[in-house]
Amino acid sequence: MNSHTSSMQILSIITRVLSHSARTFSFVCAMSLALASGGAAQATSSIPTQGKSVMSTNPRVKLHTNMGDMVIALDAEKAPKTVANFLSYVNEGFYDGTIFHRVISNFMVQGGGFEPGMKQKQTHAPVDNEANNGLKNDMYTLAMARTSDPHSATAQFFINVANNEFLNYTAPTPNGWGYAVFGKVVEGTDVVDKIKAVKTGNKGFHQDVPVEDVVIEKATVIE
Repeated sequence: MNSHTSSMQILSIITRVLSHSARTFSFVCAMSLALASGGAAQATSSIPTQGKSVMSTNPRVKLHTNMGDMVIALDAEKAPKTVANFLSYVNEGFYDGTIFHRVISNFMVQGGGFEPGMKQKQTHAPVDNEANNGLKNDMYTLAMARTSDPHSATAQFFINVANNEFLNYTAPTPNGWGYAVFGKVVEGTDVVDKIKAVKTGNKGFHQDVPVEDVVIEKATVIE
């Protein structure tokens, strides 16, 4: 066996080993995602863990409402899991026909979870709270709504209509986690202003509900 033949055989062996390792790594990653989902078969997309490797650009979403359109620029670099979660709902049409069900004029407008008549929609598994990403709950930013559990956010979101510093992350504690900002309204802030000014009242156990439905007729990824 000459040195050239020996080198070719060694190269062939290395190639086969690397190929097998790559397949094994892909399988392990897939299994990890499946286990992380907790067997939630209703999930429609995996949630990435690294923004730059999964999303090279920051997508924009248009919310077409019965009060006008707004465009939201999402920050996939600083909030990759939250953006992926939000886009999965957008792409499956989840938000179409939902309402802004909670409006407080000097605080925020909240939507993404109810249909007219305050009928709540079923959601997917919660997403990790990424509030420690450096983004602040400033005016016209988009953040995830949640319960008292810091990691309970699913589909509902809110738009800040004031600089709500008290909602920002301060510490990894129940009271310090804050609310994860993942985007900002870059077009249609006048529409947000119209929504925050609507008349509200009580509907059942729900407070601050618009008297006239404010409907997200269509949510679309535009870039």
